[in-house]
Amino acid sequence: MDTQVTQSIKQSIMFSHKVAQLSKALWKSIEKDWQTWIKPYNLNINEHHILLISYQLEGASISDIAKFGVMHVSTAFNFSKKLEERGLLTFSKRQNDKRNTYVFLTKEGEELLLETLKNYNPETYGVYSGSLPIKELYGKFPEFSEITSIVKHIYGPDFMSIFEKSLSKIESDFTEVDGKLSPVEKTESSARSS
Repeated sequence: MDTQVTQSIKQSIMFSHKVAQLSKALWKSIEKDWQTWIKPYNLNINEHHILLISYQLEGASISDIAKFGVMHVSTAFNFSKKLEERGLLTFSKRQNDKRNTYVFLTKEGEELLLETLKNYNPETYGVYSGSLPIKELYGKFPEFSEITSIVKHIYGPDFMSIFEKSLSKIESDFTEVDGKLSPVEKTESSARSS
């Protein structure tokens, strides 16, 4: 029995160490590339992430931002306030929910976010470049099904629902023109329905 416990603990430590080391290495690369991408816009990663979440959710509570942005509520609030001071976000209540405060992009906030997306260059992203050999071999990028399952079990189905919605919104709201991301022009009828 002791052998099983020791082996289980040993496997647990090895698994945790592997996940920690690989995650830290990936995050370091992502962090450096993300900071380089948004530096010309005088944004930090938390601010840019809040703009993205506010766009994707078409208004988000501070709790939503904290949960989906994987940040503390005070971090979500403080950086949202800084974005409000810059005129990129507004805080307001919804008619059907007076308890929570929601964050919405201003016109300037949306324009800035769209500008960052338009000027994204995948060739400067280490994780993207590191994934190209897999895409060449299998004809597609890694899908991360095991990691997605782990995250779902840690953060719950609501997190995954917002994650899927964010991907769908990017898919539906943007098109690629000459190697650049551009917003899909909304027709008058689709603009009224949203």
